[in-house]
Amino acid sequence: MAGPYSAFIERPIAASASRAETLARLDALSRLLDTAFVVPGTRIRFGVDGLIGLVPGVGDLISAALSTYLIWEARRLGLPVWKIGRMVANVVFDTAIGAVPILGDAADVLFKANRRNMRIIREHLEQHGGMAEPGVIDAEYRVVEPSR
Repeated sequence: MAGPYSAFIERPIAASASRAETLARLDALSRLLDTAFVVPGTRIRFGVDGLIGLVPGVGDLISAALSTYLIWEARRLGLPVWKIGRMVANVVFDTAIGAVPILGDAADVLFKANRRNMRIIREHLEQHGGMAEPGVIDAEYRVVEPSR
């Protein structure tokens, strides 16, 4: 379907940015959302997701919207539907527990859906050779001397 936005919507990941740049951007976003800050004197980390979730009503919806960007990019990176489903389930669970007043906000700090989703992306790309740049052949080789 060609339209004014089709080039933006359907462009492959290699045309917009390298996989390494995309992974770095997604990793930075997941860290910002889930582990950007530390509670002083503890090892408890939380992110913007936990802070936005404190806003009654719309806070968790805003956090879910930010989290769906990772899912959208994961699909563009070629993750299969069942892994995308796992990622969606993580975000839905995170949003659902965050909606519970007070206890949900505490649980939201402990359940880091974006870091989990980033791990799913990385594991998939490592298992399927997607960590290399497009056009780069990653293989073993040996030098064979010509016989005389």
